[in-house]
Amino acid sequence: MGRIIAKKIVERKSGYLYYVDGKGNVCEAKMARGGKRKKSASKRKRR
Repeated sequence: MGRIIAKKIVERKSGYLYYVDGKGNVCEAKMARGGKRKKSASKRKRR
């Protein structure tokens, strides 16, 4: 289990994930958002 060693070092943005990589750097990655529905087949143009 990890532990907190410092607080408020990085200004966090909404929608991003923060983690420490193998070299000890704090990295920022955009979080994937699922759940968006695709258009139904009946609304697509048929050839």
